[in-house]
Amino acid sequence: MNITFEELNRFLEEQFPQGAAYGALEALGDGWAEMSLAVDEGHLRPGGTVSGPAMMALADVTMYAALLSRIGLVPLAVTTNLNINFLRKPVAHAPIRARASLLKVGRTMAVGDVLVYSDGMDEPVAHSTMTYSIPPDKYRN
Repeated sequence: MNITFEELNRFLEEQFPQGAAYGALEALGDGWAEMSLAVDEGHLRPGGTVSGPAMMALADVTMYAALLSRIGLVPLAVTTNLNINFLRKPVAHAPIRARASLLKVGRTMAVGDVLVYSDGMDEPVAHSTMTYSIPPDKYRN
């Protein structure tokens, strides 16, 4: 692992402050990350379910954290593709949690997947696969 939990949290606060609206870092390892989002009224859609954009945002920022655990603090690593399957309705006011795992990290691209869970449910509520673009060394901090 190229960074610590504390270093990544500090980096996210400084470089990606809007990320706090998408979730909080819970755990970090080499090529994986776990984050959670406290669901409130702003995350719900009609019918009392967590909105797709809320789950997508949590999945995306969790994958970003997993990628940075492997490549270091690279602000310009960006999502180039995100596919998500919504599997079941989450519990309306319960936190959602995501675990991202890297499948492959190359020189310029990374691929991973994310499972999203709703507190109180054993089965995942969403599954996402993502591709990230990793900038050349000259564009890294």
